[in-house]
Amino acid sequence: NHNRIIVIVIFLCMGSECGPGGSQSRAVWCAHSEGWTTLQTNCPQSERPDNQQSCFRVCDWHKELYDWQLGAWNQCVPVSLRNPGVPRPAVCTRGEEGLQTREVGCVQKADGAPAEDAICEYFEPKPRLEQACLIPCPRDCVVSEFSPWTACSKTCGMGLQNRVRSILAPPLFGGSACPNLTEFRTCQPGSCPGPESMYSLRVGSWGPCRVKDPETRELIKKKRTRNRQNRQGGKFWDLQVGYQTREVTCVHRSGSTEELSLCNQQTLPVTYQACVITKDCEVTEWSEWSACSKECYDLNGPKGQRTRTRRIQQFNVGGGAECPHLEESEPCSPQGEGVPPCVVYTWKTTEWSECRVDTLLSQQDRRRGNQTGLCGGGIQSREVYCVQASSDPPSNLTSRPVNSDLCLGVSPNTTQLCHIPCPVECEVSSWSAWGPCTFENCQDQSSKKGFKLRKRKILNEPTGGTGNCPHLTEAIPCEEPTCYDWLLVKLEECIPDNDKECGPGTQSPQVQCINSDGVFVDRQLCRDAILPMPVLCEVPCPKDCVLSPWTAWSLCSHTCSGKNTEGKQTRARSILAYNAGEGGVQCPNSSTLQEARSCNEHPCTVYHWQTGPWGQCIEDTSVPSANGSISRSGAGASGTEASCSVGMQTRKVICVRVNVGQVPPKKCPESLRPETVRPCLLPCKRDCIVTPYSDWTPCPTTCQAATKKKQSRKRIIIQLPANGGQDCPEVLFQEKECEAPSVCPGYRWKTHKWRRCQLVPWSIRQDSPGAQETCGPGLQARAVSCRKQDSGQVDIGVCLKLAGPMPSLTQACQLPCQDDCQLTSWSKFSSCAADCVGVRTRRRALVGKSKKRDHCKNTQLYPLSETQYCPCNKYNAQPVGNWSDCILPEGGRVEGLLGMKVQGDIKECGQGYRYQAMVCYDQDNRLVETSRCNSHGYIEEACIIPCPSDCKLSEWSNWSRCSKSCGSGVKVRSKWLREKPYNGGRPCPKLDHVNQVYEVVPCQSDCGQYVWVAEPWSVWKVSNVDLKENCGEGVQTRKVRCMQNTIDGPSDPVEDYLCDPEEMPLGARESKLPCPEDCVLSDWSPWSRCPLINGFTCQDFLTVLCFRGLYTCQLSERAVCGSGIKTRMLDCVRSDGKSVDLKFCEELNLERKWQMNASCVVECPINCQLSDWSSWSECTHTCGPAGKLWRRRTVIQASQGDGRPCPSQLEQWKPCPVKPCYSWRYSAWSPCKAEGARCGEGLRFRNVSCFVSDGSGKEEGNLVDEELCGDLEQTVEGDKQITLEESCTVPCPGECYLTDWTLWSPCQLNCVGGDDLGFGSVQVRSRAVLAQEPENLLQCPEQEWEARPCTDGQCYEYKWMTGSWKGSSRLVWCQRSDGLNVTGGCLATSEPVSDRSCDPACDKPRSYCTEAGMCGCEEGYTEVMTSDGVLDQCTVIPVLEIPTAGDSKADVKTIRAISPTQPTTNLPGRSGRTWFLQPFGPGGPSPHMLWIVQLLL
Repeated sequence: NHNRIIVIVIFLCMGSECGPGGSQSRAVWCAHSEGWTTLQTNCPQSERPDNQQSCFRVCDWHKELYDWQLGAWNQCVPVSLRNPGVPRPAVCTRGEEGLQTREVGCVQKADGAPAEDAICEYFEPKPRLEQACLIPCPRDCVVSEFSPWTACSKTCGMGLQNRVRSILAPPLFGGSACPNLTEFRTCQPGSCPGPESMYSLRVGSWGPCRVKDPETRELIKKKRTRNRQNRQGGKFWDLQVGYQTREVTCVHRSGSTEELSLCNQQTLPVTYQACVITKDCEVTEWSEWSACSKECYDLNGPKGQRTRTRRIQQFNVGGGAECPHLEESEPCSPQGEGVPPCVVYTWKTTEWSECRVDTLLSQQDRRRGNQTGLCGGGIQSREVYCVQASSDPPSNLTSRPVNSDLCLGVSPNTTQLCHIPCPVECEVSSWSAWGPCTFENCQDQSSKKGFKLRKRKILNEPTGGTGNCPHLTEAIPCEEPTCYDWLLVKLEECIPDNDKECGPGTQSPQVQCINSDGVFVDRQLCRDAILPMPVLCEVPCPKDCVLSPWTAWSLCSHTCSGKNTEGKQTRARSILAYNAGEGGVQCPNSSTLQEARSCNEHPCTVYHWQTGPWGQCIEDTSVPSANGSISRSGAGASGTEASCSVGMQTRKVICVRVNVGQVPPKKCPESLRPETVRPCLLPCKRDCIVTPYSDWTPCPTTCQAATKKKQSRKRIIIQLPANGGQDCPEVLFQEKECEAPSVCPGYRWKTHKWRRCQLVPWSIRQDSPGAQETCGPGLQARAVSCRKQDSGQVDIGVCLKLAGPMPSLTQACQLPCQDDCQLTSWSKFSSCAADCVGVRTRRRALVGKSKKRDHCKNTQLYPLSETQYCPCNKYNAQPVGNWSDCILPEGGRVEGLLGMKVQGDIKECGQGYRYQAMVCYDQDNRLVETSRCNSHGYIEEACIIPCPSDCKLSEWSNWSRCSKSCGSGVKVRSKWLREKPYNGGRPCPKLDHVNQVYEVVPCQSDCGQYVWVAEPWSVWKVSNVDLKENCGEGVQTRKVRCMQNTIDGPSDPVEDYLCDPEEMPLGARESKLPCPEDCVLSDWSPWSRCPLINGFTCQDFLTVLCFRGLYTCQLSERAVCGSGIKTRMLDCVRSDGKSVDLKFCEELNLERKWQMNASCVVECPINCQLSDWSSWSECTHTCGPAGKLWRRRTVIQASQGDGRPCPSQLEQWKPCPVKPCYSWRYSAWSPCKAEGARCGEGLRFRNVSCFVSDGSGKEEGNLVDEELCGDLEQTVEGDKQITLEESCTVPCPGECYLTDWTLWSPCQLNCVGGDDLGFGSVQVRSRAVLAQEPENLLQCPEQEWEARPCTDGQCYEYKWMTGSWKGSSRLVWCQRSDGLNVTGGCLATSEPVSDRSCDPACDKPRSYCTEAGMCGCEEGYTEVMTSDGVLDQCTVIPVLEIPTAGDSKADVKTIRAISPTQPTTNLPGRSGRTWFLQPFGPGGPSPHMLWIVQLLL
C-alpha cells in the first residue's frame, strides 16, 4: 500500500485562557497517492499522527510581552560557493553577488527567553532570514610616484640616498598589500681626508619636573599658599617651579652606547632646566540646573533650554590635563500645575481691497485710460499681519500687530481673483406703429386734447432697474381724438345694384370695435364713432373690361408729414380681361390702375418725457432714523451693503421735443409722466478700523555699534471708511531715535608683574662646568586676572569665554651673570614723514651695570639703534571678477498697484547700472585697502534692462453679417498679429496659420427683416394677337426687389441674397388672357388658416422648435475676463427643415423646454506679480574679491492664462567693496635641533605671523606687519591654541628612522565607472623609512600607514598610459583620473606590453622587430619565412607574375599565415599595397611547390 498517504489539516489553538494550556487539533485522514480519500484502514495505524496537542493560545495583550529578536547579518558569502554550479566571474568589475544570513527568533521581551515562533507570527510576519549582498572587488594599494633622491647622508665616505612615496589608497577587500615606500641607493661623494667620526653626542628627553626633596617641597608649599592668598588671580593656579634633567650619552654609528669620553666634544650640553610642576585642571561640581528658559507650556512648540555651570579651582599648568567644558545645556519643558499655556500667534488679514480690472489689461488695450467702466474678472489684495491669538478678543476685533516671524505656518494669500459684475444694458424693442388719435385719458374727455402714441417695450432689464432705460413712449398731438373706433375687417362681395347680375354695385364693410390699443371691445363703445361707408364696386358684364380687386393699401411711406416729407400710401389693380368688341366697357388707362392717398398727415412734432438719473439717497426726516456705523463684523463684511434706514431719491423729469429740446410739460401726456420721487434704503456708515500700534521695534543691544539707530512702530488699516463713516488716521507709521547705547562691556585679560626669576637648585647645577650660583637660565611666573574694559574685575571664566586665549603664565628668564650685557627690548620704528622719503629708526639701551662694562659698549656686538629706509608704497587698482547684474536705481522704481509689483506694468526696466569690483595692490603685489587707490571699491557703467513688450494684435474687425438671413446663425470678427512678444511680454493667444484669432458669437436674424416687394403686374402682352380680339396666350411681368423691412414697412432696397430665394415672388407669368365669352377668374387669395383637428392645426405637425449649439463665451465689452454667457439660439423649423419666423411656433404655443443661456468663465490673463526687492544681504565674504551682496524677490502671484510670465531673474547681486583678508599663519617648522649635541631629543620652532591674501585659498598670501592683524583673535585655521614649539628627534648618524606622517590623502569613494558602490569613503596617511648607513638597514623599523573613514569623497578612475616606442621598449604607467601618476589601481591583466624585443634577434638586412614581437621587413620588402616561422630574408616585392614550378626554395610563410587572425601592422607611413607570399596546395614542404603571388589592396 505504498500508494496511500496520510493527509493532515491543522486548526487554530483553542482554549479558555491565554497562554500555555491551550489545545490544538487537526484532522487526519487516509488518502491515496493520487489524491482521493480512502478508508482509514488502508493506512498503517501505527503511522497515524496524533490529532491533538497542547499549544500556546495567543491573545492580543501578548504583543507587549513577545517580539522578534534579530541577529546580526553574517558575512557575505559568494553565490558561487553556495551553488557549485554557478561559475565565479573571471574578472571582477562591480563586485560579486553574495548572500548573507542571520538568526531570527521569537523571545520574551523581559528576559530574552526563547519562545515559539507562532506567538510572534500571530502579530507580525517573521522577518527575512537572508538577503542579497555585494562582495566588493579587491582593491589594491595605490601609491604615489617616488620623490627625488635625497642628498647623500654623508659628505664623504660611503652613504645612502633615499627616495620615498606615499600611500594614496589603502588595500581594501583583500587587495594587494602596499609596496615599500622607500628605495635606497648608496652614494660616495668622495673620500674623507681623515678617519670618519664614529661617535656622536646624543641628548635624551627631559625627565619629569620635580623639586629637590620632600622637606623642601613642604616648605615651598606652605610659602606658596601664603603668597597665593595675597596675589590677584593666584587662587586659580598652584604654580610651583621645579627642575628637570636629561641624559647625555655617546653613541656609535652602529647604534650602540659607548663611554662619554669617546665623544671628543669641548662643551657638554646643559643637563638641567627650570620647569613648572605639572598640575591638572580642577573644577567644582556641577551647579544646580537653571530654570527653564521657556516659562509656558506648549505640547508641540519648541522646547526651552536649561543650563548648569561649574567653576575652575585650579588651572592646568606645566602641560597638565586641559580644563573640561564649564557649561552645558539641555532641552527642557516647564513642569507643574501653575505653568501657563504659551502665547499662540496667528495670521490675520485686512479686508480685501477694491476689485481692480485695470491690472489685467494688456499694454495696447485702449481701455487702460478708462478705468471706471471696467468690469469682469480682476484682482484684489489685502495685507497679512501676525497677532497674538486670544480666547477673549478685544471688543473692537482688532489686535496689536507683532513680528511676523512669530507666526508659524503658511501665511494667507495676499491676492486673489475677483469679479466686478458687468452692468446689463437696457435693451428695448423697435417702435410700434403710431396708434390712432386718442384722448390722453379716456375717462376724462373734457380737455379735447388728443395724442397719437407709439410704444416700445423692454426686452432686457438693465442693472439698477428700468430707470436706466430710454423713454418707452412717444406722443404726437392730434385733433379729434377718440377712444374707440371701428376697424375694417374686410369687405363683402360686390353686389350689383337693382338685383342685376352685373354692373355697378356696392361692397358692405365688416367692422369690429377696438380701443386705442387695438383691442377688440364691445360694439356699443363705438356708438359715437363714424361707421365706415359701403364701397362702390362693379361686377363686369360680358364683353366688359375685367379688372382685379384693389390690393391692400401699402404701409405709409413716412411716420409723419412735414415740409419735405409727406406720408403716402398706394394700391393697385390689374386688367384680367379686355373688353370684347363694341358695347363692352372699355379698360381704363394704365395710370388709373394705381391709386395713392395721403397718410400720417400729422406734423413731425414728437414729444416724450425724459428722466434724469436718480439722485443720492438722502435721509428722509419724516422716518425715524436708525443709522449708525457698522463694524467689520456687520453685513458690510460679507460683500453686501447693510441698510440702516429709509431715505428718498429724486430725479428730474422734463418734456422734450425730438430734435429740439425741452418744451413746456403740457406738450407731453400728463398721464404718462414718470415719477420724480421714490423711497430708497440708506446704507450703513462704515468707520475706518485700524489696529493698535505694534510694539516699538527693539533698539540695538548695548554691545552693538554705538551709532544712533531708530526704532519704529506701525498700525494697519483693516477696514476702510464708507458711506460717510469716520475717516482713517493720517499717521500709520511712527519712528523715533533710540537712546544712545552705552559702551559695550568688553572683557580683557590683565597680566600682572612677572615674579622673580627662579633658577634650578644649586645642588643640581654645581657639577656643571662654568655654573654660577646666582646667575643662569631660569623660569618666572605671573598672575593673570579678568577685567572689564572699565577695569572692574570679574570672574575669570568670563574671559575664558569672551576674551580669547589666556596669556602665558610662565616664561624663560635669565639672571645675568657678572659679565653679561643686559639691554632693553627694541622700540618701535619711528614714523615716516612721507612714503619714499627719509629713514626710520628704532633703539634700545644698556641696563644696569652693563652701562659701565666696556665690552657691552661695543656697538658692533651690541648695536643700540637700527635704521632703514622709509617704505616706498606705490598702489595700483585693477578690476576683478565679473560684472554684476544690471540694477535699477533705487529711486527710479514706481510703486505698483495695490502695493504689488506687476512685472512690466511698473518701472522694472530701463537704464540701470552694473558694477565690477576693484582691488588695490601695493608695490609688492599685496592686497591693501581700496582707499589707498582712491577707489570706493568698484566701477560702474550704465546698462539697459529691456522692457517687456506684450503680444500686440490689431483692433477687432467689424462683425460680419449674420450667416443666416432667417433664424439663428453666427457672426465673426477677427484680430491679426501686429507684433510678437519679446523680453518676457504677455504671450499671444492661440493663432491660426495666418496669425489671426477669431471670435464667433451667435446671431438671430428676424425672418421678416428682409422682404420681397413686388410691383403690380404689368399690362398683358399677348403673344398670339388676334387682330380682332385682344386675348389669348400672354405674359405679365413685374419688378421684384428685396427690401429691408421696418416698422413702417419696406424701406431701402438691399442685395437680393438677403431675402429667402424660395420665397421670391414670380417676376413674370404666362397665362391665357380670357377672350369674350370666357370665364374670368381673379388671382388666388392667400391660404386660409388650417382648420382645427382634435384641437390641433395641421401645421402643428409640420413645425418644430430647434436649438443651435453653444457658442463662444461672451463677455461684456467692458470686461477682460471672468464670468460670461454661452448662448444657443432657438429656431422655428418647418417640417422640411426650413427656418421660419418664430411667430409660427409661438402661435402654436410650442414648449420652450431648453435652457438658452449657460454661465461660463474666461480665464483671466493674470500677470506675474512680484514682491519688492529685499534689502541687500550681508556680504557673502568678509574679505577678498569674491564677496557678493544679494537681494531677492518672490513670486506673489504666478502668471495665469495669457498673463505676462514671471521673469527668470528673482535675485540680483553686486560686488562688495574688496577688503584684504588678514589672517594669522604659522611659518614652517624650523629644523629640529638638539641643543649642545649632534642628535637626540630636541626642539623645533615656528612663528605666527600676519598674512594678507585674497581669500581664494589659491595663493599662499604675503607677510605683512602684525599691526594689520591687530583686530583679529589670534587663531590659526580656527585653532585658538597657538603652538610655537614642539619636541622632535634629530636622528644620530647611522640611525634608521620613520618620516613624519604625510597629510591625509583626498577622500576617495569606491567607484566603478563613476558610480558609487555604497562602501563608503576612506583616506589614508603613511610614514616611510629613512636610512643613513647601509650597514644598519636591517635595524630599520617597519613603514606605517593608517586609514580612516571620511565624507564627501570623490570617484577616481585608473587607466594604463603608454609612451611612444623607442626601439623595442616603451614606458607604461598607471594614471589616476586627476592626472596623478601612481603605482597600483590599474588591472594587472590589462597592462600593455612595454617590451617588444624579438627572439632570435632581427639581424637580417632590411628587417626590424614588430610590435607583435616578430621580425618583419621594411617598406618595399616582403618577408620570406622558413618552415618553422623564422624570417629567412627580406625580398624586394616582386612584379606580378607567376613563377615557374622549377623554383626550389624553402617554404614561404608570412606573418598573416602564421597568425591569420592578427591584423597587419604597418610601419608609420606604410599604406596602400601589401605583398604576401603564400604556398599553394594542401601538402607540406615540397621543392615542387607552386608559388602564387597575391596582391592585396
